[in-house]
Amino acid sequence: MKVSNSPDEVLITYSLGSCLGVIVYDPVARVAGLLHSMLPLSKIDPQKAKAAPFMFVDTGIPLLFKEAYCLGAEKRNMIVKAVGCSSLLDEKGFFKIGERNFTVLRKLLWKNNILIEKQDIGGSHSRTASIIVASGEVKIKSGGREYPL
Repeated sequence: MKVSNSPDEVLITYSLGSCLGVIVYDPVARVAGLLHSMLPLSKIDPQKAKAAPFMFVDTGIPLLFKEAYCLGAEKRNMIVKAVGCSSLLDEKGFFKIGERNFTVLRKLLWKNNILIEKQDIGGSHSRTASIIVASGEVKIKSGGREYPL
């Protein structure tokens, strides 16, 4: 997880397979944040959740917003984008980690009256996501191509 208000920075996360990438941006305060979470719920390993809360969607999302607010972002200005949640190694759908990650995100945001503006979710391919702090421009790289989100 990384949050920044430095206009020279680009936040990047790599290899979003079943993992969830959440990008937040306040265009007024010019604060950007990026979270890469692996698993939906921290209750499966409370010790690990305590040591690495960003590993889990349910503990990482509140901390992402808290850190953004500490740098001057405001909830009313926040733009939220979601990336990842593929089913790369789960062809039979036994675990559905990606699907569960996205479900937990949607529930958390819904409870807090926050909408996802754009998403690039699902499928069977890995993605790299980046956000330019100065402009809020989000780019996705996947399958040899790059496109805006």
